[in-house]
Amino acid sequence: MTYLDHIKACNNANPSRYVPFRIDGMSLGALRPDFATALSALGPDFVRDENGEFCFASHIGTLDDRNRSLDTATKALCDQGIIRRLHGERFDIRPTLGHDPLCQLDRSAMPYFGFRSWGVHMNGYVQKDDGIHMWIAHRAKDKPTYPGMLDNMVAGGQPTGLGFLENMIKECAEEAAIPENLSRNLKPVGTVSYLYETTEGLKPDVMVNYDLELPADFVPRCADGEVERFELMPLAEVAEIVRSSFDFKFNCALVIIDFLIRHGFLTADNEPDYSQLTTGLHRNIFR
Repeated sequence: MTYLDHIKACNNANPSRYVPFRIDGMSLGALRPDFATALSALGPDFVRDENGEFCFASHIGTLDDRNRSLDTATKALCDQGIIRRLHGERFDIRPTLGHDPLCQLDRSAMPYFGFRSWGVHMNGYVQKDDGIHMWIAHRAKDKPTYPGMLDNMVAGGQPTGLGFLENMIKECAEEAAIPENLSRNLKPVGTVSYLYETTEGLKPDVMVNYDLELPADFVPRCADGEVERFELMPLAEVAEIVRSSFDFKFNCALVIIDFLIRHGFLTADNEPDYSQLTTGLHRNIFR
């Protein structure tokens, strides 16, 4: 196994098997054919255009209209058992960060529609005499997603109404009891993107990443029950777990690989897949 296997695993999707979903003429989503059929059966709000692609009907023209239509559809499809569950937290749907949101959708419904989700991830680390040590989270065994797997110190989805740094500071407090006087030192370090296929649909996701160097005497505390425990590990040990296993939640491994590159642990001289890793962390989303 190699680091590159994580890049491949996170980019396992074949978008050609999906039906594009357009908003304002822009291809922003992609539906499984069976999900497209179920969606079209709900009524007149969703239609196919002359190219066979899905879009909102002409009478659904504003953000509020789209939100009402999506809310009604997702609740109906959840009642039918087509959508497994709804989360209750909304994500913005927009082509890029430079665009205002075109609508919002329940977080758990995003992959069914193939809309891009944004999230925040944080590498918490301590600089010791023998090098960098990284805080690793062990996900709670009763979490509905990826229970018991290893995770970045703090991470979360990007909900409607919050800035990325604001959300990251909030997640630091909620997940690891990191006080704001420390989390204000968060360093933005870029993004990682991938195109992942799940049983629900496509996840063309972007992770907005941060590093946070923490004092040697700071010990995180599991504050909201999503993490069973935190473990401070030498960076070489973290790197070996990523290189040799899939013990980390699938996308969290990419965040760590990015850290290893940026901090000089992986270089063009010691990693034969270095070029493929540096480009593979930034997948061109299918639209």
